[in-house]
Amino acid sequence: MAPAADREGYWGPTTSTLDWCEENYAVTWYIAEFWNTVSNLIMIIPPIFGAIQSVRDGLEKRYIASYLALTVVGMGSWCFHMTLKYEMQLLDELPMIYSCCIFVYCMFECFKMKNSVNYHLLFILVLFSLIVTTVYLKVKEPIFHQREKEHKLEEGQRERERKFQAVCPERQAQFLGLNLITLRSSPELKPRVGRLNKCATQVMYGMLVFTLVLRSIYIVTWVYPWLRGLGYTSLGIFLLGFLLWNIDNIFCDSLRNFRKKMPPIIGVATQFHAWWHILTGLGSYLHILFSLYTRTLYLRYRPKVKFLFGIWPVILFEPLRKH
Repeated sequence: MAPAADREGYWGPTTSTLDWCEENYAVTWYIAEFWNTVSNLIMIIPPIFGAIQSVRDGLEKRYIASYLALTVVGMGSWCFHMTLKYEMQLLDELPMIYSCCIFVYCMFECFKMKNSVNYHLLFILVLFSLIVTTVYLKVKEPIFHQREKEHKLEEGQRERERKFQAVCPERQAQFLGLNLITLRSSPELKPRVGRLNKCATQVMYGMLVFTLVLRSIYIVTWVYPWLRGLGYTSLGIFLLGFLLWNIDNIFCDSLRNFRKKMPPIIGVATQFHAWWHILTGLGSYLHILFSLYTRTLYLRYRPKVKFLFGIWPVILFEPLRKH
């Protein structure tokens, strides 16, 4: 039997341009990366309830769209990690761009009249999404929020690759754990192309995130300072997830060797890409709450953050009473 890392399961050979550090089909024959798959539930279930509650409360449609966009991201990531198929990979990566654009729109429309529509900003964000999508489909590479990592090859192929690397160093331009250029000697993988396009699209995705961060800092610094706790908690949780994501990428071989020696329960705790899903899902959910809290304050509602069962944060509010 092939080692767990190279095992083939229900969905057949891997066709995605990415294969993460979790061993394939190690838990069940039906799910390629089990823990990377089920960890997406945090991005699927809570936002659905958030969207339902938003409809009941009569909130603006853009906040319903924010919740649903996060759910779509979680569902796309679920399908990708379950199958490791390229078509499913598109459902994982592209919705992150689209959802981020929705978040940007909400943050920049917090201080406008109720139910107003900023058609100029909408046009810019839609155009931005179309450009990124076109570049992504043309290059067919993991170019936004993921680092190219080695595919799980058989030991003989790994050895030939290491020998080639010793003669021709190939790793270049690492930035925050993202390999922008990775060429391999393995006959199974074609040389990487479209380097400038990949760099450009990474910058475009980074621009969206950076824009959200700057807008959030502006709000908690100059408009509603008492929202610092919620805003910075959202950002801090997201950054912690990003840290674990980098550790999972950079120290993948060490983590795998560690998991082989440890009991399964400890091995599960070292599935840092799954933790990335959990933490970024929570961070994104909190960001929606932050944006919604800001908006309802401006509309003179009385929002409050409550914890369901003492654990999960939700936002409750009531309109200002009319006299």
